[in-house]
Amino acid sequence: MIYHDLVIIGGGPAGLAAAVSAKDNGIDDILVIEREKEPGGILNQCIHNGFGLHTFGEELTGPEYAARFIDQVLSRGIPCKKNTMVVDFSVADNQKVVTAMNREDGIFQISAGAVILAMGCRERPRGALNIPGFRPAGIFSAGTAQRLVNMEGFMPGREVVILGSGDIGLIMARRMTLEGAKVKVVAELMPYSGGLKRNIVQCLDDFGIPLKLSHTVIDIEGKERVEAVTIAQVDGNGRPVPGTEERYTCDTLLLSCGLIPENELSRSAGIHINPITSGPVVSDALETSAEGVFACGNVLHVHDLVDYVSQEAAAAGKNAARFLLKGKPEHAGRIIELVAENGIRYTVPSFLNPAEMDDTVTVRFRVDGVYRNHAITVCYDGKPTSRRKRPVMAPGEMEQVILHRKELALYPDLKQIAIRIEKA
Repeated sequence: MIYHDLVIIGGGPAGLAAAVSAKDNGIDDILVIEREKEPGGILNQCIHNGFGLHTFGEELTGPEYAARFIDQVLSRGIPCKKNTMVVDFSVADNQKVVTAMNREDGIFQISAGAVILAMGCRERPRGALNIPGFRPAGIFSAGTAQRLVNMEGFMPGREVVILGSGDIGLIMARRMTLEGAKVKVVAELMPYSGGLKRNIVQCLDDFGIPLKLSHTVIDIEGKERVEAVTIAQVDGNGRPVPGTEERYTCDTLLLSCGLIPENELSRSAGIHINPITSGPVVSDALETSAEGVFACGNVLHVHDLVDYVSQEAAAAGKNAARFLLKGKPEHAGRIIELVAENGIRYTVPSFLNPAEMDDTVTVRFRVDGVYRNHAITVCYDGKPTSRRKRPVMAPGEMEQVILHRKELALYPDLKQIAIRIEKA
């Protein structure tokens, strides 16, 4: 069995940034495993700009952003096994074993001192949406359509309806329009968009594409190819409201109905999963419930900006290096629980160890609805300690709170930190 100090599963933006960080923090024996023929992950098909403002201080396209990190990995001599699929990951008696396969090596196993999970996420499929109708050609996930147009050079269709207002769906509304298609409507089940505000403006408003909130597809017509779809308004329980039906003739339906972290490997290893994020439960070191196994990027929770993925991955790489060089601290110290309350859906991380944490820890989270003129309040054991006003908060945009080690040291008996939404 092959051995590596650090194995990183996934060569997308999270895996690449984690590898660079681990190398810079003293780990030389690193292996990145990537299932595609080239590293870079989803960024390779995201040819629009808007990436890198936080990380590099300039606007880059997805491939340009990925290329920056690929160059950093190559310049450090970090090997990347491409076209390699990880089929199993197990943790038993502190033995971490990765089982993978490719055409050259067949099936092989790698023993690792530490593992970083960076498998990213996938789109929610049509089967999970329960849309009635036939199963004709012309129904694509937005990400599949993006790959077809941007990488394969194929147009999925000419008359398009989009279900779901996630960022990929919004971006594909613009992309299909620029390629000559007619995007007739974007329907969103929720009463708010799931994408960034800037994408609503730049991808829909600038092109006159209507966005219908609290609407869903209730029928798909066509047997060989999509011929038309019917959308309707939904009530507070998500049920179609009779009399609100609208029929649109089209040859293509794109689905942009959410992203799901790729955690089949995490579950098979017995790692605890947060039911809200569908990602692993992690500490402030981004360590999962399995000792020496770390998680970062969209496999942990779905991000809106790749810059935040890179920041999180850099922290995971640094903490994995610390684990390999120093081992688990003998005295773990007290644990402070992080709790999401009153409008906050979840927090990442879920708990922290103030004795071992960095000088600052960024706690990221999403809200459960649209809040105007509200504040994010942080409470120590029920007592409010900080309050930050926000003019608008929405589920499509990630929020964050930064905790300071020096401040936590002033509360030696602190057991719980709650983050909640309150009226400003």
